[in-house]
Amino acid sequence: MTISAAREFEGLVRDAVKSLPREFKRKLENINIVILEEPSVRQKKEAGIGAGEDLLGLYEGVPLGKRTHHDGSVLPDKITVFRGPVTRSCRSRREIRAAVRDTVLHEFAHYFGISDEHMIEDETY
Repeated sequence: MTISAAREFEGLVRDAVKSLPREFKRKLENINIVILEEPSVRQKKEAGIGAGEDLLGLYEGVPLGKRTHHDGSVLPDKITVFRGPVTRSCRSRREIRAAVRDTVLHEFAHYFGISDEHMIEDETY
């Protein structure tokens, strides 16, 4: 991937974060957003992703609704977007933009404590 393509992808992630509703952005604290080319074996295993499956994004941390006063002095939560799987799953720039936004929103939903099961039932995420 070229530097300009990497920067363009970073811009898409930044735009997706900026698109979060203001009431959600106000609640963001102690979270890093990272872009990696591919997920590690550990990340895929922890996410329950099998061989031949792709992982587009990953939330690692303690969801807001499950935090206690003991969680105050911990490393930041982390949302990772995986550029390789996202771009391979798309056929056009428009699809990449949509996949990045969907992935970022999906991982932020986990940050706010929304499970995959709830997202599947609701179909909003």
